[in-house]
Amino acid sequence: MMPHAVLAELLNRLEASRGAAVYIGAEELREWPTEAVGAFKSARLLVRARPASSLTCPGCEKQCTKSVDLFPAEGARSARAYIHCDEPEDMGRMEIDLAALEQWRTTGDMLAGSVAHLLGITKLPVADKNGTKWTLGTWPGWENKGDVALSLENGGALLLAGHTIPLVQIFTFNERGLSVDRDVLDRIVDSVASPRTSSEYSSRHAHRDAEIRAKYDALAQLGRRNYVK
Repeated sequence: MMPHAVLAELLNRLEASRGAAVYIGAEELREWPTEAVGAFKSARLLVRARPASSLTCPGCEKQCTKSVDLFPAEGARSARAYIHCDEPEDMGRMEIDLAALEQWRTTGDMLAGSVAHLLGITKLPVADKNGTKWTLGTWPGWENKGDVALSLENGGALLLAGHTIPLVQIFTFNERGLSVDRDVLDRIVDSVASPRTSSEYSSRHAHRDAEIRAKYDALAQLGRRNYVK
């Protein structure tokens, strides 16, 4: 799984949750590229959450979700966790590896804060009443400037100078983690001042934009797993 595919999946889940908390379990996180995980953590797009209170039971192929009984360390006895099967199969009490309870969390507000930071905007994002769109500030191009906002619609996108720019299109992964393709934003905001520039932008980038949107629209159609919370 490539880093941009993981980013698209994370943004799709935030859109589906309408900005509410999304939890990523330890097992899934181990399947993600280390480059992407490191970048998300560095950008504060993923933070450690409380241990999971329920898990998929490992007892049989039914894959039931069951509550976890967690017993803290006591004296010389280490902490431990169990799942109790109360289904007809009656698998009894099964001990669970504590590492399986580890999970990470992200929210729409965290995404807005991360995007603002990557754009170099220092003031706090302002959310709308639905918590799915944030006013971030102003983007200064070479010849023009425009208000910039973040929306969770369309798999997460910047709204700038009348354009909707998918985050997967302008986010890049490098040795520093996540960064933003500032040249793209400069071209977009400056196109407002010059119809010729706008036309040049459209002809040069329309085909690439269509390919990227098609790729990540396909990812959005994939079935999502059942994740613990």
